[in-house]
Amino acid sequence: MIPILIDAVNWLFNIMYALLLIKVLLSWMPIFSGGRVVGFIYAVTEPVLIPIRRLVERSPLGGPGMMLDFSPIIAFLLLNVLRDFVGNMLRMAL
Repeated sequence: MIPILIDAVNWLFNIMYALLLIKVLLSWMPIFSGGRVVGFIYAVTEPVLIPIRRLVERSPLGGPGMMLDFSPIIAFLLLNVLRDFVGNMLRMAL
């Protein structure tokens, strides 16, 4: 049962990675700014990215007028750490 749960967690994290990557690519192509699929991607990824953006804006490296949005990169790193943590907790439950 636990290996199936670990696989499901990894699968969910992989979906989130893919959605974040698609969102980054869509942000470079404003022609694709509308539609249900794009709205869904933004609805799923923004709750993850908004708190990271706020932290970056408050940091000495950031500011409200930043040219580049580093929040997806930080989100990828944090999601990776979280996936490893959850996977290790599930493995210890074996």
